[in-house]
Amino acid sequence: ATFVATQFWSSVMFNGKIVGTANATTAGWGNLGGGVTQFLMPVIYTGLLRYGPPFEAWRMAFFVPGAAHIFVGLLVLFFAQDLPDGQYRECIKAGDMSQPNAGRIFLQGIKNYRMWCMVATYGFCFGVELTMNNIVAPYLFDQFDLNLEIAGVLGSLYGLMNIFARSVGGMVSDITADKYGMRGRLWALWIIQTAEGALCIAMGLLYTSLPATLVVMIFFSLFVQMAEGASYAVVPYISKRSLGICAGFIGAGGNAGSVVTQAIFFKGAYTTHLGITYMGIMIVAVTLLVIPVYFPMWGGMFCGPKKGVTEADYYLADFTEEEKEAGVASSILKFANEAASERAAVNRPAMDQDNITLPK
Repeated sequence: ATFVATQFWSSVMFNGKIVGTANATTAGWGNLGGGVTQFLMPVIYTGLLRYGPPFEAWRMAFFVPGAAHIFVGLLVLFFAQDLPDGQYRECIKAGDMSQPNAGRIFLQGIKNYRMWCMVATYGFCFGVELTMNNIVAPYLFDQFDLNLEIAGVLGSLYGLMNIFARSVGGMVSDITADKYGMRGRLWALWIIQTAEGALCIAMGLLYTSLPATLVVMIFFSLFVQMAEGASYAVVPYISKRSLGICAGFIGAGGNAGSVVTQAIFFKGAYTTHLGITYMGIMIVAVTLLVIPVYFPMWGGMFCGPKKGVTEADYYLADFTEEEKEAGVASSILKFANEAASERAAVNRPAMDQDNITLPK
């Protein structure tokens, strides 16, 4: 829930030039907690053993992250700003945005096939990260006869890569988009996530060598988290009106991907190293769903844009004529104008200093 809310918030707070980097950094530092948890929670638990038996100590340990959640939640509630233009209530009162129609927003979101493609592909980057966070320390412990503390520390390296790796994926997406637009973002996502799958296969095949496993695991983690960053560099453009719905479903796709991969590969049907190998093959296969993602005004991986289709045509299609006449869609026009930056560099309109499209 925190992840989805944060990705929606950062998507509306930053423009197209840096939204990939912004989304990737906020999410990456959030996922960094997955690595910190591997070594911090056992330390907290061990410290609490002084004050009670094990069955009480592990329960008391949960109060530490719980209290941190409440503290940060209160900071957001009282000190955060909703939009660059101010708080929602202020923008609605000033007439800059309308009261949202929740039912129509939900329907528009689930009708967009691009969202469902991204739900599946995100399930095999973030979902894989969640799966690896669960299995990597026990795998190192069982496969290489390490003690539990060492296995936990080595396993935490997988999550700790979030300190920079997810941001790198967002930056790569922004850099490719600067020249190639949305088509560059899609190619970057496909290449990064396919490499992730290949490294996953390699990690499974190197089950006899601890040093080789660790080296490949670190690069595997790097590309997993880069793929997550590259994914959420695309998400803000799927639907402006239904951005929250799209971000929520795609984020949930990550959790669902973890459930699927653990149920298929790590519930006893295969040895762990074989499960990792087969999971890599599935990553490569599912990542092919990036190919059909197509935006008529920008194109897709293999197809160019449709002639004459503009960003305003695409984003205003989510509104009825009555809503357009009532001014409900007025705030979307500003985003549509900004989104012209997702065209290939040679096709972009000239912009003045206020980012208003100028006629050629």
